Amino acid sequence: MSEVFEGYERQYSEISASLSRKCAAASALDAEKKKQKLSEIQSDVQEAESLIRKMDLEARSLQPSVKAGLLAKLREYKSDLNNIKSEIKRISAANAQQATREELLEAGMSDTLAASSDQRGRLMMTSERLNQSTDRIRESQRTVFETEEIGVSILQDLHNQRQSLLHAHTTLHGVDDYIGKSKKILASMSKRMDRNKWIVGGIIAALVLAILFILYFKFAR
Repeated sequence: MSEVFEGYERQYSEISASLSRKCAAASALDAEKKKQKLSEIQSDVQEAESLIRKMDLEARSLQPSVKAGLLAKLREYKSDLNNIKSEIKRISAANAQQATREELLEAGMSDTLAASSDQRGRLMMTSERLNQSTDRIRESQRTVFETEEIGVSILQDLHNQRQSLLHAHTTLHGVDDYIGKSKKILASMSKRMDRNKWIVGGIIAALVLAILFILYFKFAR
């Protein structure tokens, strides 16, 4: 396993455990302290998201046999972080409702039931709008993260294609070398065949001359 990935993994595990403890502690705080604690928690969540992105980039840069196992672990970490975000959202919603109740009490708008109901409705509407804005921001962050993942995947595919092309080029170069060697061998064989032809021709000529010489002396007697 990559030492870099293991380092990011240890950091994420520490932050995840810290987030769980902070969420549990935030649930028992009053509105103002809870707001401060949630701000601290959001900072840790951003750091956890950054570590997950780094782990994803590191995992995708490794060999396929190693990458598959790391990406499976990464999916577990993403699921864990989503659960933490859900818990933070629940605490934030409870804090917003508590803040709304406190504002209604402090405003002294209890003169009539209608006025109190109207004020509560406006505050709840404002809280809902804030929650919707927060959800849109988180959705935008998720889209950016997914786009980043696609970009990393494309870069990895391009890298693999480049390696394939380099391998093909090396193979073709080796084929050219074999062809050159084959041509040299064929040329050498052709020269030997020509030389053998001359030798055989010489032997045949010598035999013919010998036969003629023998016949000459035989009939000359």
